Amino acid sequence: MSAAVLDLAPERPTYLSLPVLLLMAAATGLCAGSNYFNQPLLHSIAQALQISEGMAAFTVTLSQLAYALGLLFLVPLGDKLEQRGLVVGLMLLAALGLLISGYAPNFSVLVVGTLITGLFSVAAQTLVPMAAGLSDPQRSGRAVGVVMSGLLAGILLARSAAGLLSALGGWNTVYRYAAVCMVLLALTLWWVLPRSRQPNPASYLAVLRSLGGLVKRHPRLRSRALLGALAFASVSVLFSTMALLLSGPAHGLSDRDIGLVGVVGVVGVLMASVAGRLADRGWRQITSAASVLLLLVGWACLALGEAHLGWFVLGILIIDLALPGVHVSNQSVIYGLAADARSRINAVYMTCYFAGAASGSALGALAWHRGGWQLTCAVGAALALLSGVILGYDQWLVRRARSPE
Repeated sequence: MSAAVLDLAPERPTYLSLPVLLLMAAATGLCAGSNYFNQPLLHSIAQALQISEGMAAFTVTLSQLAYALGLLFLVPLGDKLEQRGLVVGLMLLAALGLLISGYAPNFSVLVVGTLITGLFSVAAQTLVPMAAGLSDPQRSGRAVGVVMSGLLAGILLARSAAGLLSALGGWNTVYRYAAVCMVLLALTLWWVLPRSRQPNPASYLAVLRSLGGLVKRHPRLRSRALLGALAFASVSVLFSTMALLLSGPAHGLSDRDIGLVGVVGVVGVLMASVAGRLADRGWRQITSAASVLLLLVGWACLALGEAHLGWFVLGILIIDLALPGVHVSNQSVIYGLAADARSRINAVYMTCYFAGAASGSALGALAWHRGGWQLTCAVGAALALLSGVILGYDQWLVRRARSPE
């Protein structure tokens, strides 16, 4: 009798446990961080492969451009394919790209590895909505927060890990270790994650076509996507050139020391949490404005950092506080635009975000080549100013929406 009762009892849904969420956070951080390993190693890559520092810096642009393409064309597959298999497949392909980079004998092979890694490391952006969908609805925000913290920590710590491992075994050491870790994490996720698929998946082409409609329908998606693109472009000017300045005659730092300089960016993880709480209180515009102002202050400190390392470290700290503030407040705004299309809205926003990063990296490398550090700082500050202009336009959209017809 008791067995019959058990058979007829409704099955309780199984939600992700905290250890599984932490594992997903680690995978997300590794995927996202894989595109940032090259940033403190540009001088060493240029020397090892006998190329110019400008060509080495071009790999930063390539990785971010490939990531943007993956966001646009691969992430929407999460609305159609089985998500566990998609995540694991993307991670294994990203591991292949890391392995190619780790054993690259020349610049051409490094470019191939960089493009493969950048394109398929968008597994990170598939894991975030997957965490929300497989968690208790009353705690989905907490689940997303855990995984997003891993993503942000991965981006901020990647430069430090690359610099420290370079001191132990050369510039390509981090790629080899990361490839092994990526495979191990992918196989573990295959073991612990449940199968997950949309009950009524839309066709791939239908999902892609709907992205344009979302952009047209929501002006604040356009303004916030452009704001994010410009802010990340400004920061990417720094990321693509800082190793060139710090390893040069002004400071003469090793890859290990450059990696240690990047450790201060971990404070940005705390800023993401603070920005999220401020956004929940309705202070999105104030948070955005304060973050844009911090970007400008950071570039002023970085300009002084050409001669004084202390000013440079302070500038890095301020910049790494500013970017999460812009990013989290942006996401808080856009996720409220269309609750039934958050994944597609995120794809639009993140594609613009990383397209901005690729553009900023290219502009940074060009500025360094043409005018050195001071022109680089001027370009970064100009992009920060432009993001302030777009924020002003976004505020005008808010006032227009509140005003009576």
